[in-house]
Amino acid sequence: QVQLVESGGGLVQAGGSLRLSCAASGRTFSSAAMGWFRQAPGKEREFVAAITWSGVSAYYADSVKGRFTISRDNAKNTGYLQMNSLKPEDTAVYFCAVRWAGITATTTEPGQYAYWGQGTQVIVSS
Repeated sequence: QVQLVESGGGLVQAGGSLRLSCAASGRTFSSAAMGWFRQAPGKEREFVAAITWSGVSAYYADSVKGRFTISRDNAKNTGYLQMNSLKPEDTAVYFCAVRWAGITATTTEPGQYAYWGQGTQVIVSS
């Protein structure tokens, strides 16, 4: 078992930045791949970014590539999502998730991740 708690969401103007955090406790976070997903009202949950357990490799949705950066600090059992140049269409609840298996550019389905946080709301105003 692992518990994930997201934080850092809020209201920001278009063009602004936010950094989301995902604090993990329980099962060893450092050996898990981590992903960020988001879900806007009336839409399905979608992949945003993922990072390997070591932090060496990361993958991004095309919609956020070049604007968002995923990272992790295994010593702190925490993952991050730095979001820059935010757009109104980035408005959503953001979730972190983990899986104890490898990831590739195609590990983008919510069902491929075992544990989830409760989410943090991000609102980008125009």
